Amino acid sequence: MNNMTEIEKNRVLQTSLIDRQIYVGLGDVEEVSGAAYERVPVKFEMPAGGQVQNAESIEFPIATGSWGDIRKIALYDQKTGGTKVWEGTPEVVKTIGVASQYKIPNGYLVVRLR
Repeated sequence: MNNMTEIEKNRVLQTSLIDRQIYVGLGDVEEVSGAAYERVPVKFEMPAGGQVQNAESIEFPIATGSWGDIRKIALYDQKTGGTKVWEGTPEVVKTIGVASQYKIPNGYLVVRLR
């Protein structure tokens, strides 16, 4: 079966992403490490239509070294280590170098169940 009702999709999103603290991570093939990088907590709006989006802008620390190309955005259940619970690709690949900062505006991080 692959036809989950919208109500059930919203319940799964509520349980998975809203009822516990989730952190956003960045990377290419592997997650970024060092150079002032750290995962950032995210708060999502209430689910609707089988999707959620970030309720506030997400701002990573200013890089003190190169983070390289950001080709993946992932959600984790812990600030360090933990389990990756979701992964996607940004619409635009951004290269983060020294003194650069990665930001995700309010409403731009969308998790959708199909």
